[in-house]
Amino acid sequence: MSFHEPLHHVVPAGLSDETAQSSGMYRRAAISGPSVGSSRLWMGQTHVAPSTRSADHHHGDSETAIYVVSGHPSFVFLGDDGAERRIDTSPGDYVFVPPFTPHREENPSPDEEAVVVIARSSQEAIVVNLPSLGSTL
Repeated sequence: MSFHEPLHHVVPAGLSDETAQSSGMYRRAAISGPSVGSSRLWMGQTHVAPSTRSADHHHGDSETAIYVVSGHPSFVFLGDDGAERRIDTSPGDYVFVPPFTPHREENPSPDEEAVVVIARSSQEAIVVNLPSLGSTL
């Protein structure tokens, strides 16, 4: 008799592109309600092509943790003074995005794709695309 739920194994071929998207990047869901029955966590990967930037966006009330797998993506947001700030990253780096914080990802490399793993504190991959970083939608 089992008193707990079984573990779930998601292989790369099992990732789903049926998730919210922003222009300039490609998100794939790994851990979600539909894939494993999670109710409080979403996890997946994002690919940003060379010389590309995502649309400005936020993730609603979800906290977002990002782990850089490959490439050197930059994360852009507005500072308290209203000026753009950038976090330039390398493989192995982590970035935390607080809830409702407008930001975008950029891949300045002319020939290397950037790949990151994303975990969110919501089972849903909430993405609210914005016209600019200063938007409050």
